[in-house]
Amino acid sequence: MYESMKGMLAKANAEGYAVMAINAFNLETARGVITAAEEMNAPIIIDLLQDHVKSFFDCDILTQPIIKMAQAASVPVAINLDHGHDIAHLKRCLHEGFSSVMCDASALSPEENARVTRGIVELAQTYGASVEAEVGNMGRIDESGAVLTDDEMYTNPDVAIKFIKETGVDCLAVSYGSTHGDYPEGYVPTFHFDIVEKIKAGTGAPLVLHGGSGAGEENMRRSVEAGINKINVGTDYMIAQREFVAKALAENPGYDYPTLVEDSWKAGIEVIKRYIEISGSAGKARS
Repeated sequence: MYESMKGMLAKANAEGYAVMAINAFNLETARGVITAAEEMNAPIIIDLLQDHVKSFFDCDILTQPIIKMAQAASVPVAINLDHGHDIAHLKRCLHEGFSSVMCDASALSPEENARVTRGIVELAQTYGASVEAEVGNMGRIDESGAVLTDDEMYTNPDVAIKFIKETGVDCLAVSYGSTHGDYPEGYVPTFHFDIVEKIKAGTGAPLVLHGGSGAGEENMRRSVEAGINKINVGTDYMIAQREFVAKALAENPGYDYPTLVEDSWKAGIEVIKRYIEISGSAGKARS
């Protein structure tokens, strides 16, 4: 079943759980996301990072095959453009059939972020698509080392509440302790759940946790209790596949390549299923 995030997040918000959004970048990884969701009878969101879409297979090539897989799925599936900061490309993705987009104008001033986002919300409504936005700015891990979320990156709850009311977004990504990428070994981030709780109390809107990989099971469960309804995970899914490939080739350098590709995404399914269980969305797909 192919749909936007709007309905599935409204249901998650009403029932107190979160829907997993898993980063994919091609047909095989998207298939793994859907397969895991079907095995857990859970709604799912396929996040396609804009930078990946533009670098690997652009939206005019990638979208329709994944939509066909989503339509054939036994559970609700949304396709969301993750971190859509190139607005012209974001609009192309809507035209090509994305059911949801993230308008990431978080690097702009709050006023400009709201102005840009409001325009995308109005456009997306003509396509029947939903819109995610971001207030605050998660840190990230890059090649130079850990650049973790600091005080300046945390979401200001009052700004976020005003933003949601002014823009009419379907969900909002907030920064309260997580970081994109792979955390240093042994590092568990400190989450400021009061940020989420205040925004939730002031709006009742679905809220989003980015950088779920490595955030810690307890942090994720508490995030859902505080009001998070969408959790993004990408790094852990990709690491599981990479580690499978490395081990498989070490044990068998002559591993048949088509079989290797097929087996690699299957190796990531268990990671997704574990996150679905933690998020509380297992068994929540409509019959």
